[in-house]
Amino acid sequence: MKLLWLQAAGCGGCTQSLLGAENRAGVLAQLADAGLDLLLHPGLSEASGDESLALLQAAVAGRLPFDILCVEGALLRGPNGSGRFQMLSGSGRPVIDWVRDLAGRARYVIAIGSCTAYGGIISAGENPTDACGLQFDGDQEGGLLGGDFRTAAGLPVINVAGCPAHPGWIVDTLLSLALGALTESDLDAWQRPSFYSEQLVHHGCPRNEYYEFKASAQKLSDLGCLMENMGCKGTQASADCNLRPWNGVGSCLRGGFACISCTEPGFEEPGHPFMETPKIAGIPTGLPIDMPKAWFVALAALSKSATPKRVRENSRSDHAVIRPGTRKRGPK
Repeated sequence: MKLLWLQAAGCGGCTQSLLGAENRAGVLAQLADAGLDLLLHPGLSEASGDESLALLQAAVAGRLPFDILCVEGALLRGPNGSGRFQMLSGSGRPVIDWVRDLAGRARYVIAIGSCTAYGGIISAGENPTDACGLQFDGDQEGGLLGGDFRTAAGLPVINVAGCPAHPGWIVDTLLSLALGALTESDLDAWQRPSFYSEQLVHHGCPRNEYYEFKASAQKLSDLGCLMENMGCKGTQASADCNLRPWNGVGSCLRGGFACISCTEPGFEEPGHPFMETPKIAGIPTGLPIDMPKAWFVALAALSKSATPKRVRENSRSDHAVIRPGTRKRGPK
């Protein structure tokens, strides 16, 4: 299968994330072993300038068949729908025109990252560039290609959402397509592959003991749960970040930062500071998915009353001040 990768409006962070994929031979070798031929990537291909432009022209004209179109970055429709806020260098054409033409030729189209899926950070604020995603404009169907768009294989855009997208999500999606193992039924309501969106960021969180006892951090350096005061949305965000961390060791929560739910549409404008938890009458407004408010309040009160001293004291410190006790066992 042949793969084209275009860079639209964004930081390139998803490509940087992809380069951290856990494979000793490197991600390009891993894709090649699976039968995926990377025809063009703006940062990883040898082709550049006129050579890359000729390749894209051949793909649009149908002289160069390809299977997968990956787009990274939001699509800029402005000004006034012309797309001329972002032109493909040397072509005299807006990037959005190239994306539309290439999407019409591809068997599969993948939105790499939340910017390409929904508009993301690029669409925040007043959005003067009229940025959007490939098939969503925020949480509304539509985007650049329209809600009814289907590829030659009959699939909608596959949204590998995240800011950035985890390298494993990108690689696993590509490998699934190479194996013919990804169908529309494998996508969730936001068209994300369910192999990563069926989990919550909360699953595998290293602060789960503090969450269970509602022992909350008071400031960013504290070890405690970040949900009650520090804006963490790990109990609401769909992703497996803490079950397969970046480079085998890292995630936002493992680095001491709250989950901002970057795999979801609209995460870029939560309506409050990212590192603060909005509350009504002292109760967080963003409660865990599927948990009724009354149950959460009752559980929180019970948990706090049963919090061990070790957990309570450690939650308010940047290091463990009380170690777990040692059980002494007698002879059997």
